[in-house]
Amino acid sequence: MPKQEHLKLPAILEELAMSRSAFYRMVSRGQGPKLLKLPNGHIRVRRIDLDAWWAGLEQDAA
Repeated sequence: MPKQEHLKLPAILEELAMSRSAFYRMVSRGQGPKLLKLPNGHIRVRRIDLDAWWAGLEQDAA
């Protein structure tokens, strides 16, 4: 089984071309990808969750 990729917040923001504050506003409204909060407070997003979220946006726009 391949290892799951976990993206750090800066990589997520770069991929989305979004500011940190805009990202957190979107997440607080329940419109963002599923987040993983590590015990140290850092945020990660599984690549598979981000890709599924992107696919959902594409379907909503169609």
